[in-house]
Amino acid sequence: MIAQTNTGNWWLALAASVTFSVLAYTVRGVTRSGAIVGACICLLLGGTVGFRALAVLLIVFILTWLATRFGYRKKQRLGTAEPRAGRTPSQVLANLGVATACACMYAMTHRPVFLLAMAAAFSEAVADTVSSEFGQATRNNTYLITTWEPVPAGTNGGISLPGTLAGISAAAIVNLFCAGSRLLTWKWAAFSGFAGLAGMLADSFLGALLEQRRLLNNNAVNFLGTLFAAILGVLLA
Repeated sequence: MIAQTNTGNWWLALAASVTFSVLAYTVRGVTRSGAIVGACICLLLGGTVGFRALAVLLIVFILTWLATRFGYRKKQRLGTAEPRAGRTPSQVLANLGVATACACMYAMTHRPVFLLAMAAAFSEAVADTVSSEFGQATRNNTYLITTWEPVPAGTNGGISLPGTLAGISAAAIVNLFCAGSRLLTWKWAAFSGFAGLAGMLADSFLGALLEQRRLLNNNAVNFLGTLFAAILGVLLA
């Protein structure tokens, strides 16, 4: 169940972080500064938890990168497409900062519950991005989660059935790996998936209630969504 850590992981994690950040920058998944922040995150994940955590990060990156590129021209017309240069440092931290902090807490305390919290935060990040990007690519209209009134695709707090199902599928892939690799037990992987999906919905509520009114920006909403998922994962455990 537990990914044991040792000091030898840090050197291998350093090599992996450099490789991963270069590849992410090459495929325009992140900006140059975003790649630097991503490299630091990779180093911390690999050094504190191990390569199973890096594998989870890689899965999250691949799924979100594919989702952002899916239907890109339509999203450009909508004005919601992610810049081709990739994600900025603030975006990287907003989506991955909580999971990385949980990994560091695990290394300091050796309490397995922080692995569950890490996986839940990853699950929320991938579910939120994939659901949003897939929904925008496949629907012209979505439904505002607070009132269920039809709104244009890309509206903060707007959800759709195809997008939600895509988000559920993405979270399931992440947690199937967590369970299959024995990073988590199957029971805890189920908790992680549930917490991630709950965080995805919480993100939509925050988007409709606060981001749409410009009380919070997208990065703050994404950070709070992953934090909610991590906390819920701990409570479920």
